[in-house]
Amino acid sequence: MKHGPIALISKEMPIVTLATMNNVYEKTFSNLMEVKARDGEVIAIADEGDERIKEVADHVFYVPKVSEVLSPILLTVPLQLLAYHIAVHRGCDVDQPRNLAKSVTVE
Repeated sequence: MKHGPIALISKEMPIVTLATMNNVYEKTFSNLMEVKARDGEVIAIADEGDERIKEVADHVFYVPKVSEVLSPILLTVPLQLLAYHIAVHRGCDVDQPRNLAKSVTVE
C-alpha cells in the first residue's frame, strides 16, 4: 500500500482485498482504514462471521472459514467469479479471449 499504490486510491478504482482471519489480518485491516480515509471503495472477501470487516468495507463477500492451508484454494472461487462478471460487464468475450493460444498434442 505504501508509495505508488496508495496514490491510486479513488472512488473510481475499487480496492479488492482478501481479509481472512490469518496472521496478517490486523495489517490488512489497517491498510483498509487508510483506503477509507482516502475515500476509496473497498470490496472485501472475508471469513464467515467476521462482522468487524464491515467497519471498513463497502461490500463484503463471505466464504466459509477453513484452515489457512486451504484458504487460497477457496478464495480463488469468488475472485474468478468477480473477474468473470467484470469481463461480461465490460463486454469482453469470456469464451474466446484475445491472444488465447491453444495447443493440441497429437501422438
